[in-house]
Amino acid sequence: MNRVKITETALRDGHQSLIATRLRTKDILPIIEKMDNAGYYSMEVWGGATFDACLRFLNEDPWERLREIRSRVKNTKLQMLLRGQNLLGYKHYPDDVVEAFIQKSIENGIDIIRVFDALNDIRNLETSVKAIKKAGAHCQCAISYTTSKVHTLDYFVELAKAMEKLGADSICIKDMAGILTPISAYGLVKKLKDVLNIPLELHTHSTSGIGSMTYLKAVEAGVDIIDTAISPFAEGTSQPATESMVLTLKEGERAPNINVGLLGEIADYFKPIKEKFRKEGILNPKVMDVEPKTIIYKVPGGMLSNLLSQLKSANAEYKYEEVLREVPRVREDLGFPPLVTPLSQMVGTQAVFNVLSGERYKMVPKEIKEYVKGLYGRSPAPINEEIKNKIIGNDEVITVRPADLLGPEIEKYKEEIKDLTTSMEDILSYILFPQVAKKFFEDRLNPKLSDSNGEEKVHYIYVTM
Repeated sequence: MNRVKITETALRDGHQSLIATRLRTKDILPIIEKMDNAGYYSMEVWGGATFDACLRFLNEDPWERLREIRSRVKNTKLQMLLRGQNLLGYKHYPDDVVEAFIQKSIENGIDIIRVFDALNDIRNLETSVKAIKKAGAHCQCAISYTTSKVHTLDYFVELAKAMEKLGADSICIKDMAGILTPISAYGLVKKLKDVLNIPLELHTHSTSGIGSMTYLKAVEAGVDIIDTAISPFAEGTSQPATESMVLTLKEGERAPNINVGLLGEIADYFKPIKEKFRKEGILNPKVMDVEPKTIIYKVPGGMLSNLLSQLKSANAEYKYEEVLREVPRVREDLGFPPLVTPLSQMVGTQAVFNVLSGERYKMVPKEIKEYVKGLYGRSPAPINEEIKNKIIGNDEVITVRPADLLGPEIEKYKEEIKDLTTSMEDILSYILFPQVAKKFFEDRLNPKLSDSNGEEKVHYIYVTM
């Protein structure tokens, strides 16, 4: 059998999950060449919340980070995570923006783009897949894994086959909540390997305490690649530890071709960096806790943090368990959407509102109304009719691909921000995060007005991926 390949996630999902995406470029560059020589299949270094965090909190240009990494990495594929038509933001963008962003990501150094849609609505992947293929990069389509009465083995098989037909070069099972159990993983991987002609990767989180076991059973079933994080940025709400998985698999017939000695040196480099974040209070001890209830409530680790934060601000922490019980009810009402960005935040907020107001759907966020109207895509199961009427009344529900309702926007934004931008990359940053990017550009022109090291002292962001 083929050797298992390893995707290293510490430089994206690992630090996003544990330290709210606060690794700086200066933390990454001194070790990147050693990581490049370790034998990884790929390194996930960009996308997800890294783009937002660079601009918002670190006073860094995310494009420049990517270029700096690319200039030093010669042997390993660089990978990013993209939310389909949402790109790296929280709403749908027009096709011209999606196409330009993907083209520039690849030009600046990305080899593999893992693209997913929060609803597994394949229509929301079409433009991304075409753009990735046109630019000559590897397109990995990701299944947002969840469980419900509609998310059956047959559902996932048909979805994976549709993704392969669309043009995917590989498929990833994206278990963002850490709820894929070892036995289920074995069955799902076996089934997908039987029908796919392209490689299969598995991504999970250790939140519920079962991640390593899930990987082991998936490897037995024939999965080609697994996502792990170097130990200082592993476990908890992150991925299983790279060294632990490699040492475990070394004893089997599918041993990864990884330099264990180099892994130890990489871990030693990151240990004091992790300690620094621990002392600064950015590494919240809660993210390292094992939470088996994740499997019951299907709530990802970052979403747990968001719920707790919302309840704290309302002086209602004692309602935490009640909110956790409400989350599956809201999810069923809304057609069982997978709990991944942005749906995880939306469903969580609705559950909080339902509990705090004392009446279900008395208060409804704008995003939930738009979701019920079809503006995020097609829900996996029909939305409860009674709830739908309560939320949007007789408003029309769209059935077309949501981006079909959006006209081109690049030229408009280009004109709007022309005095502060110097490249198409700048314009794309502005389109995704207008206020944050504008402030970044202004500070770039007047560096004395900005904080000398870009460090924010209090504000934390937890984004579920």
